[in-house]
Amino acid sequence: MCFICGIKNPAGLQIRFYETENNEVACRFIARDEHQSYPGRLHGGICASILDELIGRSIQTLEPDSWGVTCDLDIKYKKPVPLNVELTAKGRIKSFRHRLLEAEGEIYLPDGTPAVIATGRYMKMTIDKILKDCGEGADKEGEMFVIEGEDDPEYI
Repeated sequence: MCFICGIKNPAGLQIRFYETENNEVACRFIARDEHQSYPGRLHGGICASILDELIGRSIQTLEPDSWGVTCDLDIKYKKPVPLNVELTAKGRIKSFRHRLLEAEGEIYLPDGTPAVIATGRYMKMTIDKILKDCGEGADKEGEMFVIEGEDDPEYI
């Protein structure tokens, strides 16, 4: 039922992701009228969600059984993103140390112009760990971890 990739979510985008030959994760999608903010434009929060999902999956180019769980995400909106046309998004890892990866991604307009750019930091986690943390008896505060070089613990 994921809003971005869930094939059983009729309101969602039902995006399929794939790995490219140069170790990027990419997708093509068409945002529909129900995904708009201003008339004819894709909602900025949905753009952020698409890039978050895409970038979080980039770890699978190195470790297929792992997922990236978002620590932080920075979004830059460069151009309006239209509805009802095929769009492309691509993401890649910039650095990967221990369990922390830094990655980036873009949503491209049909002419190839980058419309939305994202950078973020993600914590490597297996799907078993994600499901365990979301299940019955999971720690309600989330798992605490320290990002290398920072003094304050962050929670996911």
